[in-house]
Amino acid sequence: MDFLGLAGKRIVVTGVANKKSVAWHIHKQLRECGAEVIHVVRSTARKEQLESALAPSPVYVCDVEDPKQVEQLGAALGAHAPIDGLVHSIAFANYSRGLRPFDETERADFLQAVDISCYSLIALARTLRPHFAHDASIVTISISSTTIAAESYGYMAPIKAALDSAVVFLAKSFSATSAVRVNAVKAGPLKTSASAGIPGYLDNYLYAEGATLRHAAVKTEEVASTALFLLSPRSSGINGQGLVVDAGMGFNFFDAEIVRRFNRPQP
Repeated sequence: MDFLGLAGKRIVVTGVANKKSVAWHIHKQLRECGAEVIHVVRSTARKEQLESALAPSPVYVCDVEDPKQVEQLGAALGAHAPIDGLVHSIAFANYSRGLRPFDETERADFLQAVDISCYSLIALARTLRPHFAHDASIVTISISSTTIAAESYGYMAPIKAALDSAVVFLAKSFSATSAVRVNAVKAGPLKTSASAGIPGYLDNYLYAEGATLRHAAVKTEEVASTALFLLSPRSSGINGQGLVVDAGMGFNFFDAEIVRRFNRPQP
């Protein structure tokens, strides 16, 4: 039984880098539901690397920093109209100089991260607007909290906060002429190749795992499953929202075991 109602739906998925990516797991679950997946990756090299693994799904190339490529992508994807959903799973921050205090964030790095991680959602939604089904669903991948100052996440939390706000404004904007919905999956710390490149991330990931109610980290598959729900007609009453998927981490900082660990006498 097709409970989610995704069989036969055409979904554009951006951001697959490898088989650890959130976008990969979304792709895999969509295919299991019988959806038709259309992929967008950032470079020709990435396309060549992934094309056989993603087959038979078509794979398009678009560097979202280039407005012309975004425009060309919209024209190319018109061949697949109507498009029933868009998954925006794109983020980038330049950590090549290591982590530095937030007030030392370079302007160029910050603006590039905003462009790739936030503005790209707006640009992709706009270029696909003529090709969306009337009740299409747009889903982006955000983080569970943008107000916890995790030093190892650098300057990306304020950028994800902008992404969360963009979700609300896009939902309002699309509502003027359609029933297109826009939502975010706000994921807790995940074990992906992208997160592995963040200095000091592993220590925070292990702390987050201990802070969850189940004392087990959020799985990438769980985030993907939430994205599928938001893509499906089953979530038709949800719009302009962010669904937190963090296994309770966000309100469990005073877990008795964490408190005991902190207060344990040091050797």
